[in-house]
Amino acid sequence: MPGNKYSSSNLPGTPRTRLERLLRERELKRFSRDFNEGEGELSSAQDSFSPESLTSWLNDEESLQPLSGARTSHDGGARQDFQASKQRLLVVANRLPVSAVKHGDSWQLEMSAGGLVSALLGVTEFDTRWIGWAGINVPDESGQKTLTEALAAKNCIPVFIEEEIAHQYYNGYCNNTLWPLFHYLGLPQEDHLATTRNFKSQFEAYTKANQCFADVVSKHYEEGDAVWCHDYHLMFLPKYLKERNSDMKVGWFLHTPFPSSEIHRMLPSRSELLKSVLSADLVGFHTYDYARHFVSACTRILGLEGTPEGVEDQGKLTRVAVFPVGIDPDRFIQALELPQVKDIVKELKQRFAGYKVGIGFFSPLIGISYVCVASRIFDLREATSCFGVTYGLMFNNGKVLLGVDRLDMIKGIPQKILAFEKFLEENPDWRHKVVLLQIAVPTRTHVL
Repeated sequence: MPGNKYSSSNLPGTPRTRLERLLRERELKRFSRDFNEGEGELSSAQDSFSPESLTSWLNDEESLQPLSGARTSHDGGARQDFQASKQRLLVVANRLPVSAVKHGDSWQLEMSAGGLVSALLGVTEFDTRWIGWAGINVPDESGQKTLTEALAAKNCIPVFIEEEIAHQYYNGYCNNTLWPLFHYLGLPQEDHLATTRNFKSQFEAYTKANQCFADVVSKHYEEGDAVWCHDYHLMFLPKYLKERNSDMKVGWFLHTPFPSSEIHRMLPSRSELLKSVLSADLVGFHTYDYARHFVSACTRILGLEGTPEGVEDQGKLTRVAVFPVGIDPDRFIQALELPQVKDIVKELKQRFAGYKVGIGFFSPLIGISYVCVASRIFDLREATSCFGVTYGLMFNNGKVLLGVDRLDMIKGIPQKILAFEKFLEENPDWRHKVVLLQIAVPTRTHVL
């Protein structure tokens, strides 16, 4: 757009691949209509970015060379072909995908339950290493050594944190301060801090724990790796990693809502956390609203400039995008062939004879209209778009739906049941033809 300071010639980073050129064209077409320059909001996250752009960020070294210092060959300008081996991806999260239980001198590892684990198990095109807190206090060096060796077989790398710091960090600042605020529950009062001391001690423990994560990541980082940081537990990690290596390719993804700027400004350490996250090259959210709230917080609290691509700070662009998290459908398709699963399906068929047995994996996000979902739930194609994936063993004319959610106040289980009730009220033909089975996984302890 001639005369516009956000024209393609002035935006940071020249498109180097066909995907980036297509994304840039979409952004510029919608810019004049959707972008609110005064508030610095994103123009249209759904059109500007797609989940494929995350893979592009991880794989396409040429297009992200200004961000990551990608490896190239200088002999005659020809690039080395790094596709022969998989791109290494370091997934850094508060908890590892396995839980460790000590039996004598050995460790028993079990798969952990959680949305992050379920979502990333489908990421198979990368050579993935998991880095995270073991979830257990291991003070002695011999125990740390044996646990590290046991986890190495699972491509996991533990982060060991002192027990008191871990308590102040996880039960304190993460789950007593950030979690309630990000879910619009407000900040706790000083006399309700769940046995932790105060905001200052919690925040200090939070920074120390993030430093521990940064130390482990730096130790295992190899040139060309992509580091993917996850969730509100590690908001300082992008900053600490970039301070150690400015060429490190760092992304950060939030698995909870990001509140509006009016709510976020209630946090005493609001500016430090925002600046730390902006150290990343790419920041991801579940929905467009969360991304818009983040950009708005950066513009209104930090006074930075929002662009259709993200947030710019003195020439440094942090891209902000939307990546709705789903599940790995192949795992569930394969599970249907297991003998124990077949036995359960057989039992369901006998129990609900005359119904259609459909297994729906529900993952509702904050802000979804449950009434809308209920009215569309029985069109399998529409249910896929609303809930993620729907599988079923179909027979006769009824349906049995299975919902799986964590038993948490913000997961929307009551709303789902009310929506199901409303559907039956408005569609009497479906009465006595459909059954909803809800499995509620126990929630984390010490959240509030």
